[in-house]
Amino acid sequence: MAGSWFTQVRRFKSPVRTVAAVLLRSRETQANRAREKTAEIARLRRVNEQQQRHITRLEQDLADARYRKRQLDVENSRLRQQPPVLPDDPRLPHHEFGAKMIALCVNLARTIGLRPCVRCLKIVFEWLGIEQRIPDWTTVRTWLMRVGVAAIEEPVEQADDWIWMADHSNQIGPEKALVVLGLRASQMPPPGTPLTHANVRTLLVQPGTNWKREDMADAYDQLAARTGAPRAVLVDGAIELREGADVLKTRRTDSIVLRDFKHDAANVLKKIVGDDDRFADVLSHIGRTRSAIQQTELAHLTPPGKKPKARFMNLAATLKWATMVLWHLSHPYSNARREMTTARMNEKLGWLRKYRDDIEHWLACQSVVSVSLTFINEQAVFRGAADALAAVLHPLRTCDSAGHVADRLIEFVRTAEQQLVPGERLPLSTEILESSFGLFKQLEGQHSKGGFTSLLAAFGALFKPATADSIRNDFARVPVSTLRAWVRTNLKTTLAAKRNAAYTEFAKAA
Repeated sequence: MAGSWFTQVRRFKSPVRTVAAVLLRSRETQANRAREKTAEIARLRRVNEQQQRHITRLEQDLADARYRKRQLDVENSRLRQQPPVLPDDPRLPHHEFGAKMIALCVNLARTIGLRPCVRCLKIVFEWLGIEQRIPDWTTVRTWLMRVGVAAIEEPVEQADDWIWMADHSNQIGPEKALVVLGLRASQMPPPGTPLTHANVRTLLVQPGTNWKREDMADAYDQLAARTGAPRAVLVDGAIELREGADVLKTRRTDSIVLRDFKHDAANVLKKIVGDDDRFADVLSHIGRTRSAIQQTELAHLTPPGKKPKARFMNLAATLKWATMVLWHLSHPYSNARREMTTARMNEKLGWLRKYRDDIEHWLACQSVVSVSLTFINEQAVFRGAADALAAVLHPLRTCDSAGHVADRLIEFVRTAEQQLVPGERLPLSTEILESSFGLFKQLEGQHSKGGFTSLLAAFGALFKPATADSIRNDFARVPVSTLRAWVRTNLKTTLAAKRNAAYTEFAKAA
């Protein structure tokens, strides 16, 4: 090996100092690398020590978490053996329940009804294992009525931008209830947002048997003494509601009367669609079809029930049904026809085919009305509303009838907007008032067609949810004696009371 080295080195010509320099440089390079590796090893040892300390802390945290979990498991096990506890709710003076429980019952009752409210509480409390006395439904009824009277008689600020929505509601007999809802023009929701019950307040609920022009004028005048004469009164087509508002001119010269858009639209449909002899034929067929198929294998194709009142405000459902059935008549393999023969389908519903074109025209008219109503509900009326509505309805002029309906509705809006000043925006639909009548009938349940009762006092409670604070305030302003006085003053002898008296008299005589 050495001989081999000595043999090979002779081939190099470099002097010894050059070789020494190379070797010294190589040694210095290796020394630097060794120092770097030593520093890297030291750094990694420090990192390792930090990570070990972090791991130790995490292990301690994990041990603490496991200890807390065991404690929580023990606590949960103990709680599961005990029923939940209702929030602290001290009794109101002269009451057996607190304001929170009363507010809960009022909100449930206004949503699902009086008796269902009590049943719902019973089911929930039994499920939770809570031993809590539940009020009787008659007690909840009284609470709801007190809240309603408090809403009706709540002090109202006098302002120059009040808008009244007035209409009558009747059930059977000669008695009608005049309801006036109010809102401030300055507090209307922004364009694109329809009115909700939270936007309005109950200004007047007054039953009566005579509502002539003079009676309405007196009611308007008394209400104007509370709120100030309104900027606008929004009513349907009833003459007494419109002409009675003339009395407001003595208090304010710029008060205006606006007519409800939805009622006018229904009148337009009645004129254009309702006066069509073929439409009368369709209604006749629908009546017979309903009776013929509602208890057969075609029951799922039964037409909607007939609306005895405001038929042309509810025409959309009938036309939608007719369009749906025509589609299935044209598609014999649709799923809806799997359990019936073609002959059976044609026998009971085939008559619709000869009215296909008419239904398309009527549906076009209804589409114009529906889109217009949505526009008015969301945008209200303002200077330029008619032109804006015309632009929206332009694509819907698919036939002469639809175009005629559009022209009538646009002209109605144009007439209304001419009464407004530039920059003013007012509602033109009483749909929120109509829906409040629906809420009240839902509250009445099966008694909604039996004449007004003292529950009419609860009408004002339907618009906003109760809270514990509002219950305390309302009950402070309206004790039971005030509620009874309101009922005596406004309802006197109800139809239900007269009916009970008739049965009592008969029973005593028998």
